[in-house]
Amino acid sequence: MEILDGKALARKIEERVASEVKTLKEQTGRVPGLAVILVGNDPASHAYVGMKKKACDRVGFYSVTHEMPESISQETIEKTIEMMNANPGIDGILIQLPLPPQIDTTKLLELVAPNKDVDGFHPYNVGRLTTGLDGFVPCTPLGVMQLLEEHNIDVKGKNAVVVGASNIVGKPMAALLLNANATVEICHIFTDDLKKHTLDADIILVGAGVINLITEDMVKEGAVIVDIGINRAPDGRLVGDVDYDAVAPKSSYITPVPGGVGPMTIAMLLSNTLKAAQAHAKEA
Repeated sequence: MEILDGKALARKIEERVASEVKTLKEQTGRVPGLAVILVGNDPASHAYVGMKKKACDRVGFYSVTHEMPESISQETIEKTIEMMNANPGIDGILIQLPLPPQIDTTKLLELVAPNKDVDGFHPYNVGRLTTGLDGFVPCTPLGVMQLLEEHNIDVKGKNAVVVGASNIVGKPMAALLLNANATVEICHIFTDDLKKHTLDADIILVGAGVINLITEDMVKEGAVIVDIGINRAPDGRLVGDVDYDAVAPKSSYITPVPGGVGPMTIAMLLSNTLKAAQAHAKEA
């Protein structure tokens, strides 16, 4: 059993990004810019945005966070996005989810300029991913693919089961695996007999937000386990969706939680923002 260490790979990616930021600045005089919209007081959202800000600082990005109250109007957020779309100093725009119930999230995500959509949530980028064209890919599944590649885990021809069908993780994860020629199944809350599907899987990728959803009896010997879930256990620990202690001995590779997929998400956000900045520099 080998650990898929997201922390170590994220550090390598940060070093590469920081080096390319220096080159971009020397050649064009510009620095990648990332703008974040943060609404309300959700502690997890504030923690994530704080981590993203620190990562931007480490690699030499310009970053700005627009903090807004829970009671903010749809119109105010839309005006802020339009302002950022028009700002040549901003290469990437990120809307921290979830948003309050009075806000139409879909409309906001569609308002972000596709060439600044570093989260990969705009329908334009979703369509390009689905059809195998270059674009911006959601950071978490993109990070998973990088982690598999780093450990020379070839998904071609393998049976991959994605547990969870969210627009942010499950669906783009399945699309990336399919583009890499894996045989892909997506399981979700309405899937009958999850174990029947996971037992056949060479690779299980789970992001359902359920503690210990994947247990030792659901995994075949030598499977690759990618735990995308992050949950707060009753004792306060951060845990994933996989019963790690029981499943790890049966697996060939497994991601820890924390320290597996999480650091890769932020590393891919940096990578996507750099990609946007490099494209904008060519257009200037």
